[in-house]
Amino acid sequence: MIEFLQDVIIGALMLVGSLFALVAAMGVLRLPDLYTRMHAASKAGTLGSGVLLLALALFAEDQAIIMRAIAAIVFLLLTAPISAHLLAKSAYGAGYRLWPGSVHDEMADETMQKKA
Repeated sequence: MIEFLQDVIIGALMLVGSLFALVAAMGVLRLPDLYTRMHAASKAGTLGSGVLLLALALFAEDQAIIMRAIAAIVFLLLTAPISAHLLAKSAYGAGYRLWPGSVHDEMADETMQKKA
């Protein structure tokens, strides 16, 4: 009974992680500009990968695999948001502007203050 419950939890985690990865892929394909695509890839992709790695950690019986999966989750959570932020800031500095339908450009306010 416990093995069945463990298999159901692992299967549910794999399904949830795969759905988040699918949403991230759809966001990269369908969203209008670089920044919203990057947001979809970094947030949903990180969450999907993290949940899939958590399923791996629950499935694995080897302690080394479990520790590697947990280390990878921590690494993803620490690096993906920071790298997405720095890439977006660099892209803005290089001249990639927001989608015309964007409501507010906070970086334009910051850029204007630096010029003044």
